[in-house]
Amino acid sequence: MTATSSSKRRPRRSVLYMPAANQRALDKAEELPADALILDLEDAVAPDAKENARGQACAAAASGRYGSREIAIRVNALDTDWHDADLRAAAEAAPDAIVVPKVNSARDVNNIERALELSGAAQHTEIWAMLETPTAMLRAEEIATASDRLSTLVLGTNDLAMELHAEQPPDRGPLLGGMSLCLLAARAAGKTILDGVYNNLSDPDGFEAECQQSRQFGFDGKTLIHPRQLEPCNRVFAPTAEQVEHARRVIEAFEQAKAAGQGVATVDGQMIENLHVTNAHRVLDLAEAIAAAEQ
Repeated sequence: MTATSSSKRRPRRSVLYMPAANQRALDKAEELPADALILDLEDAVAPDAKENARGQACAAAASGRYGSREIAIRVNALDTDWHDADLRAAAEAAPDAIVVPKVNSARDVNNIERALELSGAAQHTEIWAMLETPTAMLRAEEIATASDRLSTLVLGTNDLAMELHAEQPPDRGPLLGGMSLCLLAARAAGKTILDGVYNNLSDPDGFEAECQQSRQFGFDGKTLIHPRQLEPCNRVFAPTAEQVEHARRVIEAFEQAKAAGQGVATVDGQMIENLHVTNAHRVLDLAEAIAAAEQ
């Protein structure tokens, strides 16, 4: 089974970065309702704390103490002095995924995959590629299709805005072109895609609005920087009870129409075709995956 096919059964609404140098934060994460945790060796860790953080992240990932949550380790970028040692240690720890910043090409993905295989990485350990630069946006399709081990694209919207010399207004207009390219690539390749972080912890309304925009855009979930962002993120990216009920009625109505020799059905005055049924099954699958993960 490839990483891509296995990942589709797991919700990734909320993906929380945890500083791996902070053992107290790693312990607290056992109680947090995140779908996935990224144990971070990169931005959240000072240079003189990198080695200690690496050991703590790998021990936490290998511990099995986080229940049904997916556990990923974010290594330092390919061009840093820490990357190779991070990748070897993370591969040995066998997390669910290894998150690699600043992936800019299919060659980067191939090099990461080769290094993981040489390090004896478990088959279940996926690659999550961070797309954070204009180059990555323009090469999103080749990155997304470079490897079956690559299951997820993670947007780095702060870095992208910096490289574009762009502001980040509430509607994120300057970033939407690049975000669209990445979303198209993810859907064409059958991968998960996660939106970038929201920095202003004092603006919960702005955060929830950005979650709504992200969901409407088509993202599977969002990366987070603080536990207080978990509840609204999980809620926004989950189907509502009304959506689940509507999905069931769509499937039932279409099955009845087929049994009667008809190719379309009507639900609440709307014509229902195959595409609506496909989307209804997606809604039910997501709801069931969330329910299973929360048990």
